[in-house]
Amino acid sequence: MSIKSKNSTESGLEKTELNIGFIPLTDCASLAVAREKGFFKKYGLNVTLSKEASWANIRDKLAYGMLDAAQMLATMPIASSLGVGSWKKETVTALVLGVNGNAITVSSRLYEQLKQLNPEFDQHRPVTAVTLKQLIDIRASKGQEPLTFAHVFPASTHNYFLRYWLASAGIDPDHDIKLSVIPPQQMVQNLEANLVDGFCVGEPWNQYAINAGMGHALITSYEIWNNAPEKVLGVNKEWAIKHPNTHKALIKALIDAAAWIDTKENRDETAEIVSREEYTNIPVDIISPPLAGQYKYHAGAQTESLPDFNVFYKYNASFPWHSHAAWYISQMQRWGDVSDNVNVKETINNIYWVDFYRQVVTEMGFDSPTVNVKLEGQHAEKWEVDSQKGSQVMASDLFFDKKTFDYP
Repeated sequence: MSIKSKNSTESGLEKTELNIGFIPLTDCASLAVAREKGFFKKYGLNVTLSKEASWANIRDKLAYGMLDAAQMLATMPIASSLGVGSWKKETVTALVLGVNGNAITVSSRLYEQLKQLNPEFDQHRPVTAVTLKQLIDIRASKGQEPLTFAHVFPASTHNYFLRYWLASAGIDPDHDIKLSVIPPQQMVQNLEANLVDGFCVGEPWNQYAINAGMGHALITSYEIWNNAPEKVLGVNKEWAIKHPNTHKALIKALIDAAAWIDTKENRDETAEIVSREEYTNIPVDIISPPLAGQYKYHAGAQTESLPDFNVFYKYNASFPWHSHAAWYISQMQRWGDVSDNVNVKETINNIYWVDFYRQVVTEMGFDSPTVNVKLEGQHAEKWEVDSQKGSQVMASDLFFDKKTFDYP
């Protein structure tokens, strides 16, 4: 893919030295590639990437101004702006850094118990939590301790995907199991130590557990909701207002990086970059297969084709859909993290800066959808959305339970 876009170094950047936080995950790729392939410099930015220990660190350092911007979970700007789990700090995003990329993995011990209960429970995809529900009920009838599942942050995409999947089988995640919060890079050691029975986390940590023979992935986030937003670029609202040209330059650099990554012949180099010590420090042979669209659900199994497991640019992956944000808010309300009285449309308008995104891509000579929302869960195949230049190809957006979600 040839990337041609206007250089922004003449746009009067308010700030050129930036400190951007990230978590060591495969989908920090856009940030890593923008640095290593010179896209930040192309737009006049000198960026320091700061590897952080947890999503709470990301939230707090951004709020205090110790970071100019950060890789954030798609739910985090909403949570920060509404004061979920911490003090309120108006946070915005005008760019999705990637979609998909997570999985729910259980320990080998729990997997064998599920297989004994129903040898065919995972033979058809997407895998449901029905057999897990049966096991949970059996354990409760015997007075055994509830199973423990971990996710990465209280108001995380992982939390809401895990809850959505469990609840679909009648499992109450607040009473039938224990939920704990563990930083992504500590998941595997907690699984190995039998401190958790399963987790929902992003790569490379599922594949790490699988390759080590410690875990079995039951379902990916792509299977739970095709092409849902996972990471976004978050900035404080006051920072965005004060640094509009710098903000634009940053988004342009990351869009160029995302487009470079989604060029098929660049995936191997992307995996090599992400594997480096300063990013994930994980062997490239663990990172590379999912990036190449090959996913292994358990040790000894053949990899299965999952070409859209990680998407960074194509299918409008970088577009901050308001209907995506609305679904996450609906889950926050469902589980009591956000009041039902929240004005959803006003909240999303304040946080997901879709018009700013359109300004940026228009300056780059690229295209973008003309609408901010779509009916989520409607499309099983590729489809087309109206755009500034005519139409654009979109990917599927199915939920695993075949439900749909309409913007309120």
